[in-house]
Amino acid sequence: MRQPLVLGNWKLNGNKKSVADLVAGIRRDIKSVSKAEVGVCPPFVYLPYVLQALEGSSIKLGAQNACENDQGAFTGEVSAPMLADIGCRYVIVGHSERRQIYRESNQQIAAKFAGVQRAGLIPVLCIGETQQEWERKESEKVVWEQLETVLKLVGIDAFAKAVIAYEPVWAIGTGKTATPDYAQKMHAFIRGKLAAQNSKVAGGLRILYGGSVNNTNATDLFAQPDIDGGLIGGASLDTGKFLAICQAAG
Repeated sequence: MRQPLVLGNWKLNGNKKSVADLVAGIRRDIKSVSKAEVGVCPPFVYLPYVLQALEGSSIKLGAQNACENDQGAFTGEVSAPMLADIGCRYVIVGHSERRQIYRESNQQIAAKFAGVQRAGLIPVLCIGETQQEWERKESEKVVWEQLETVLKLVGIDAFAKAVIAYEPVWAIGTGKTATPDYAQKMHAFIRGKLAAQNSKVAGGLRILYGGSVNNTNATDLFAQPDIDGGLIGGASLDTGKFLAICQAAG
């Protein structure tokens, strides 16, 4: 039985006061979430601050990105060993904003995935198609190319200690959401491709949905058999909405 997982991706948002208020609100009401594992991914500069605020709670800490290199002359970067050192558990890699805005390639994202696992952390691999690719009916082809590049580098067994987040790019921050049926179809496709290589690993892998998940659509999305929770963007900045999403996950 896969434990549902809900991760809040705060992106480039927050200040000390808003972060403190958000964490306090989540901590106050987290007891209402009975089954799902819950985590938050703040901007780098707030990671130690949030870790301290989370002390004694069940809420996990994640980072939004990591350099593929462990150390060296890479000004401005943050490595996976550094994130492990301060107490992170999860690291998002391959988010569509990294792929599109910062031009991260499938190969670079695969290297980041491997680096995160070397540090003993759990990568949350984001995959998904753009609106143009969706309109051309290339969704499965694009998602498989993104996934296959990682598989070729690390192998199927690495996914026993990983999470996948399927995020159709056309649904991120747009207010559009894939229908539960469409999201389930894509999640089943992803799991099926991995099951062809190792059914046990695929069966235990948590595949999250991301893309304008909110407190009104989460229940229907999470009811699908291959959707194991969500990677939540904007709604994770609102305590009430985020907790409602977590409750919908179990």
